[in-house]
Formats: sequence, structure tokens, C-alpha cells
Amino acid sequence: MLQDSPLKIKLIHASERGLIAKNTTFIMIISSCEQLDNYSFPASFSEKTHHILESPGYDVLTTLGAHKTIFVISSEKEVETWRLIGASLYKILKKERISFAQLKELRTLSLENRRALFEGLLLASYCFSKHKENLKQDKILIYVSGSVFPGAELQELHLLNEAITLTKNLVNEPLNHLDALKLSEVIVQAGKEFGFETEILHEQEIIQLRMGGLLAVNKGSETPPTFNVLEYRPANAVNVRPLVLVGKGIMFDTGGYSLKTGGSMVTMKCDMAGGAAVLGIIAAIASNKLPYYVVGLIPATDNKISASALVVDDIITMMDGTTVEIQNTDAEGRLVLADALTYARRFDPELVIDIATLTGAAAAITGYYGIAMAGNHQQKMDKLKQSGEAVHERLFQLPLWKEFGELLNSETADLRNIGGPIGGASTASKFLEHFTSYDWIHLDIAGAAYIKKHIGYKQSGGTASGVRLLYEFTKQQIKEEIEIKKTNEHD
Repeated sequence: MLQDSPLKIKLIHASERGLIAKNTTFIMIISSCEQLDNYSFPASFSEKTHHILESPGYDVLTTLGAHKTIFVISSEKEVETWRLIGASLYKILKKERISFAQLKELRTLSLENRRALFEGLLLASYCFSKHKENLKQDKILIYVSGSVFPGAELQELHLLNEAITLTKNLVNEPLNHLDALKLSEVIVQAGKEFGFETEILHEQEIIQLRMGGLLAVNKGSETPPTFNVLEYRPANAVNVRPLVLVGKGIMFDTGGYSLKTGGSMVTMKCDMAGGAAVLGIIAAIASNKLPYYVVGLIPATDNKISASALVVDDIITMMDGTTVEIQNTDAEGRLVLADALTYARRFDPELVIDIATLTGAAAAITGYYGIAMAGNHQQKMDKLKQSGEAVHERLFQLPLWKEFGELLNSETADLRNIGGPIGGASTASKFLEHFTSYDWIHLDIAGAAYIKKHIGYKQSGGTASGVRLLYEFTKQQIKEEIEIKKTNEHD
């Protein structure tokens, strides 16, 4: 499922400079008026660039001459701005059909902003072209001096981008090319490529586990469900109890007999974006050999209609014995997640984070720009918020008041699977909370996981929402564990 990126960033050293192609385009980073004055530009050009540098904003300008040169003009300090600048730069490189370029004057930027620039370049270069026979992407090679950017950080960015590419590819793939069984095949292959263990539970094993939610949603499908277990446990892990990630893997969602209407079924191949994100996160952690013990759980099925499919008013029994009255078959994601949350108990987790395209209500709150969050551990949610701000995958915390739980009361079962039109994102979270007995955070990526229009470094289609967020969160957890260990040793 991986594809070659059309963009490669390569570090060079002084001894290798002679190997750079003669037709190399220079990319100059201009971040101050003093720096700009070192160049001889026409008055109109100079006036424009001074204005950009003296006010918030940025621009990417191209000058033609004996050597084509691209000038990146900005005095911005914000990290996210430099990701967007990277995306704009990639757009220029592609438009001008530039094959070789060298980044210069990077020392004027902080290391954090240099990384953001490269990240924006890499993320913007993604294109889902598998099913376009005649689409050819020109290859672009950008040289960067090894003295201004650490090789280890560049390698980390490339491996993270590979995991993000895998996630996007899976979300963009239609059901006739990627059902639950094929997803499991991809997971096994990814485990071999990125370096983590996999176990695939098939229908008979799922029946033995009494996963009533997953089995009920699958009743309308001819393709059997799978339950995918991913485990990365390095010998040098700083945590003894794992971080468990649970991802919703609804390969396509018709809504079941509560059928989606009005064109809302279009793009429902993306309803497995949470499961794809879990795979991407663990692939990124494992390939970069982070010293952290992580488990991924991905329940996978499609939600279709047949003579035997789940219907409204049915009562099902979940893996933990809870009975659930079905009031809407389109509220199926919480059913498969609930069984996975029950299964997570056997790992004695330090923290469980589920990630899912769960509710339109959450998308109405965050739009394309963020992720809705709920949970039972405020300190860890606050730390996750900090990671979200760092990578610009921002989090909006939902209320989990007991009144939302009361909306799930049923006269015929332990719970109903929906709470009505009021507070839909919070009632869905309360439903999931019922199945937790540990520290837990819920992430609803319904708005951010799939976008219809290109935004900055995000292409239309799958965005890999949650991958960068939870990768950054894991890195911060590692730092915290190491600091705690150092403090304990000194004491």
C-alpha cells in the first residue's frame, strides 16, 4: 500500500557539493529586511518583499535569470506557518517542473521551523494516483546541507511521512479494493515492513470471544469481520504497561437499515480512518524505534444491508455482557469500539485512546480543523492538547456530564446505542465510557479525517488525522518517563 513520494530531501556535506546537478534551482530563505538588502533586486521586487517581511504573512517568489531562484519570504516565527510555507514551496516546485533544488540560508530559521518547513514539503507532496493510469508525478530532489539539519531528524521525518502515506492510502482506497480481510493482509505486511507484531482474529475467534457489537454490525455483510491486534514492545521500552490505541475500522458505512440519504453515503469509505490511523501511528513509532510499548486494536467490518442485517429495536449482547437496544443502525461505530475497549482490559493498559470517525455532531463542532475529545483523565487530556497544538491537530474537549449518560437509558436493555439529537458527540462518548475500566481518552475525527477540498498541506481525501498527534504525544510521554526515572535515581 506504500507509494514512492515524488519528493526526496537529501542531506549533503561539503565533500559532496560537486555532485549536485548543474541545473539546480536555489531556494533562498529570506526572514529579515537586513538579509534582503544583501541582494540586488529591482525596486518593485524589493518593495514588495520588504512589505511581506514587515507584516504577518509569507510569500514564495520565483525570479528567472541565468539561474532560476526561488525566494521564500517570511519573518513569521509560528511553526504552523512554516509547514504552510513548505506546502506553498512544493506547489511552486511542481508548477515550475523543477527536478533539482538546493535550500540555502536555513540558518536564519530555528531548528523547529526548519523541521516544519521540511514537514510541510513532504506532506504536501502526497498524491493518491494508484487508480489513475496516465498520471505521472515528476520527481523532485531537494538538497540540504547536513550542517544545518541533523540527519537523524530528517530520517525521522521521512519514516513518519511513510506511515502517514500508508494511512492516507488506506483511507482513500475504495471498498472493492480494501475490505476487512484485505485490511488485515495490509496490517500483516506493514508489521513486517515497519517492525511490529501482528495477530489477526477471524470470525470464529470473534464468535468465541462473544464480540456481540462487531458481529452484529457485520450481519449484513458477505465479508466476514476481522479483529486486528498490533503490538510493538521494544526491549528498551520506558513503560511497563502499554498505551493501547483502538481504531474504528468500518470499511464502508451505508448506515445499515437506518440508511444514509441525501448524498451523505459518498466518501463513507473513510469510516475506517480511525483504524488506519492506529496502523499509521504504530508504524511510525516502530520504524523510528521509539522506546515505548504500544498496542493497537482494530475491529474491522463494513456496515451493509441484507436480509439478515441488524435492524432497529434489536437487542444485542456485547463482549462484556452489556445488553444494547439498537435505535439506529447508523450508530454502529460505537458498537465495534465497545468490544475493542473491553478486549483492551487484558493488556492492563496505562492509557487507552480510541480514535474514530464517530459522529456528525463532532464534525459540526470542529469542522475540518480539529478533533473532538472526551475522557476520564484530565491531566492526560491536557498533555494531549499540548501535543495537538504542537502539530496543529487541535483538540476540542467535549463535556461528559452524567445527564448525557441518562439519555442512553433503555426500558428493554442496559443501554440504547443513541441518546437522541441532543449532544450527539457527548452521548456517543458516554456510551464508550461504559466499557472502560482504566484511564481513557476518546478522539472523534469525523470532521478532520477526510476533506473534500485541498487545504494547505492537506490534499482532498484522507488526511491521516491523529497520526502526527499521537506520534508527538508518544514522544512527550517518553521524555516524561525518562525525566521521572532520572529524578528517582537522584533521590
